Amino acid sequence: MNRETLFADILIPLPVPGYFTYRIPLHLADQVAVGKRAAVQFGIRKIVTGLIRRIHDQIPSGNNVKYLLNVLDDEPIIQPIQFSFWEWIAHYYMCRPGEVMNAALPSALKLSSETSLVANPDFDKNTDLLTDKEFLIYEALQIQERITLSEAAKIVDIAKIHPLFRTLIEKRVVLPEEELRDPYRPKRVEYLFFAEAYLTHKKMEEAMNALEKRAPKQLELLLALIQLTGYFSKAPTPVPKTTLFEKVGKSAPQSLKTLEKKGIITIRQQIVSRLPRERASARVEEIILSEAQQTAFDQVGHHLAQGIPVLLHGVTGSGKTEIYIKHIHRILQKGRQVLFLLPEVALTTQIILRLQKYFGEKIGVYHSRYNLHERAEIWRRVQSQEEGNRYEIILGTRSALFLPFPRLGLIIVDEAHDYSYKQTTPAPRYNARDAAIWLAHKQGAEVLLGSATPSLESFFNCRSGKYALVELKERYGGAQLPEILIADLRKAHRTKEMNGLFSQFLLQHIEEALKQREQVILFQNKRGFSRRLECDLCGYAPQCIHCDVVLIHHKHFNQMRCHYCGYHIKIPSHCPECGSPSISMKGFGTEKIEETLSEIFPTHRIARMDLDTTRSKNAYQRIISDFEAQKIDILVGTQMVTKGLDFGNVSLVGVISAESLINFPDFRSFERSFQLMAQVSGRAGRKKKPGKVIIQTFDPNHPVIRYVANHDYEGMYTLQIQERHQYNYPPFYRIIQLNLQHKEPAILNEAADKLAQLLRHPFPQQVLGPEYPIVPRVRNRYIKQIIIKLKRGPKFAQQHETIQSLLHNFEADRRYKSVQVNIDVDPY
Repeated sequence: MNRETLFADILIPLPVPGYFTYRIPLHLADQVAVGKRAAVQFGIRKIVTGLIRRIHDQIPSGNNVKYLLNVLDDEPIIQPIQFSFWEWIAHYYMCRPGEVMNAALPSALKLSSETSLVANPDFDKNTDLLTDKEFLIYEALQIQERITLSEAAKIVDIAKIHPLFRTLIEKRVVLPEEELRDPYRPKRVEYLFFAEAYLTHKKMEEAMNALEKRAPKQLELLLALIQLTGYFSKAPTPVPKTTLFEKVGKSAPQSLKTLEKKGIITIRQQIVSRLPRERASARVEEIILSEAQQTAFDQVGHHLAQGIPVLLHGVTGSGKTEIYIKHIHRILQKGRQVLFLLPEVALTTQIILRLQKYFGEKIGVYHSRYNLHERAEIWRRVQSQEEGNRYEIILGTRSALFLPFPRLGLIIVDEAHDYSYKQTTPAPRYNARDAAIWLAHKQGAEVLLGSATPSLESFFNCRSGKYALVELKERYGGAQLPEILIADLRKAHRTKEMNGLFSQFLLQHIEEALKQREQVILFQNKRGFSRRLECDLCGYAPQCIHCDVVLIHHKHFNQMRCHYCGYHIKIPSHCPECGSPSISMKGFGTEKIEETLSEIFPTHRIARMDLDTTRSKNAYQRIISDFEAQKIDILVGTQMVTKGLDFGNVSLVGVISAESLINFPDFRSFERSFQLMAQVSGRAGRKKKPGKVIIQTFDPNHPVIRYVANHDYEGMYTLQIQERHQYNYPPFYRIIQLNLQHKEPAILNEAADKLAQLLRHPFPQQVLGPEYPIVPRVRNRYIKQIIIKLKRGPKFAQQHETIQSLLHNFEADRRYKSVQVNIDVDPY
């Protein structure tokens, strides 16, 4: 292959189709490799960081092939399998590969800017070979540190600066600013060392005697440093400068500076990890499986060895985690890595502590609450081959699926039913549970799904032989499933046995639990104080000016807020429409429940766990730790409290309003309401004492309520799978939802009708809509939906291609260029 004619196909982290081909300059030919980042010109002035997908000698059509500007890595940051994974996601979920790249790479590994030029420190200063214009740029960089491309264009008085820019890079005169301003920076900490001469005790004693007479503050600091470093041990340990300052106080900096001048100590910077380092417990108890767990463990292992995905269907509290840990040990012994997926950041708090007891520094955590530098460091340590500096296990939310595992051996998807695994916006709108199956297959890894309430699709896959089913029907240690009681709100209202939001039946059980010094969890799936304010005279309710929704009352902030765009107003004292002072609160959320409980139980500690109280990085952990330490008596929460948390002292769980779950216009509402109520019920009675669950409802005979009360998942599954089959819903049909958006409703309506017409030509019976959704306007953009139902089978791939082709034709129509089309495959 001729080195002078090498080209690279580059993936750009932007919503543009396909790859872009760049010519590789001769001086970079030895540096390029698949999976490395490269700085390339995209557009007129934009320099972006792309990924090298392919290197070849095929001359692309067209003469204007731009040069690759720089290679940013010494080693590839992703492997070919990651490219294949991204391409599968882009194809199946009908988005651009660049959108997948943008979601997959940590922000610190992506660079994008109007490029600046900086002087190349390796330039040999031989300016004789520079043209007049090149010399002008060189001279400008001797005066100022960097200049932008637009500034450079003005200096040399030319419109097209990029050819000159490329020549300057080839001659090693300049570098693009991205190379020197990579967002990722290793964390550096100043450490204190004793100078080599003072490692002898005699020399140190002389220094101490001299300081005792002349500089007592310096002696105090030196003695503190001797203690902190363990000086009199065989190998003194360097100490961070900040640690010494914390011990000695405000006088430390000046005294330290003097000791450094005297040559007694030296200060050196060292690169340290931003991530907490945990060691495995020295005396961790060996996991002894019960007979049921051992049977399940063996069955799981048997099916995984045959390459079959396994669904571990275990009731809440059955001990699935112990089975996970045993299989993680098995995989690590083979020298391979494990990815442990969880749906929510909140769940990582408890499970990480359990896993760290067994695996210590081998385990890392990856989720959105980590900053860009921490995420980039985890990325590199997953990839590392350096013993002691690499992660063998990653515990993370759905984005952890994109990490570049070189030796992936097992993916565990815990709480596999949870719809938090589905990305809703922006693209790629992937489901991490389903994507994990594909990735495991391609990497030769095993995949284990775990849930007490599996999705109907997963259970159907077991019944149809696609997955293997392993069941755990009893709780670990002889614990009993909770007793589920129904509070009939219709009857309670009729007999006046209500206290605000609570039936007397529920309040009596809360009081009994508190008297026994036991804890209570109350579940309400709506946050805020009240759902809306409403004028008693004219019926006016404050609405968002940007979205077609009413504003939610948040008493803590003294505001009415929109949960879609964040718009907020002060709570009005009078109706803005008619001037009436009579304004009532309608509905309730977690904030209202918390306040009402504080009035009923003023001596007890009540906390709330919802999006409003858990925005900060460590808020989840603080609430969970306080509840575990029994510093909280009653925990009120949204669905965060339903998911996999294990609190030994919880004896009562209350569901405040079953109707808020069931009465939702969605074909999955029965399935999801069953899952949420069954999951939150599982938080009660984890130890020897059986717990109780009280569900408040206006319809005690509703099928979902009865199935939950009887712990009857299979009954719910049988009823729902019949309805799904009858009405052409998943798992028998696949759904593709097209969301069209525009600020002008007339343009939107015309575009939506046109697209639906195009789609009905090949799919006359499968296209529904266009229709406005429940919330027809968000952030001043109107929305219309088109739904396509496609029967599962061999024709699906061909139908998929047809839809993509039609969408491409629609987007090419100039009349609809301003219409945004978002595609959601398997939207539910």
